[in-house]
Amino acid sequence: MPTVDVFNLAGEKVSQVTLSESIFGGVVKPHLLHDAVVWQLSNRRLATAKTKTRSEISGGGTKPWKQKGTGRARSGTNRSPLWRKGGVTFGPNGRTYKQNLPKKVREEALKSALSMKVGETVLKVVDKIIFDQIKTKSYVKALEKLGMNNVLVVTGTMTPQTSIISRNHATSKVLDVRGLNVYDILKYKGLVLDLDAVKMIEERLS
Repeated sequence: MPTVDVFNLAGEKVSQVTLSESIFGGVVKPHLLHDAVVWQLSNRRLATAKTKTRSEISGGGTKPWKQKGTGRARSGTNRSPLWRKGGVTFGPNGRTYKQNLPKKVREEALKSALSMKVGETVLKVVDKIIFDQIKTKSYVKALEKLGMNNVLVVTGTMTPQTSIISRNHATSKVLDVRGLNVYDILKYKGLVLDLDAVKMIEERLS
């Protein structure tokens, strides 16, 4: 089982914690990471492209001219796709990009992402994430003490203070453990977990 040091926000080692082997020390499966990221990004995608079909165009209540005798091609409606300002035949029509991914695959992908961070030694555990002052400077200073910059910070209990002081830092993100996902883990180079988050992750994935 992987054993890692536990730090406080001042960068001082305070204890050690033993992580679950099946969650933080498993085999990294790149194909599952790929599947999970594609699934997440597809489900975030909005189908905003939309064109009107001939049934949605205004007008077209009467036949433009009689069928024969005018010398012009026959026509039944000015909503025809052949006409200017008519309907569109095969245009985008609000399609959905949502995909399905089995729960077990999502869990295994999350385990692979966590195991990868442990294997790359870019995961750090802190005892708690609590700040005395609501200042971004305090948050940045804590990351510097931990030797982390481009980092995803995961906390077991998201407080308004933590959310406020971290929102202006461009190269990091603070996330509640309930929203932990593969895409955010892979997006940032480092990963910081507090002890509450570690406990909840192990309960969720065990």
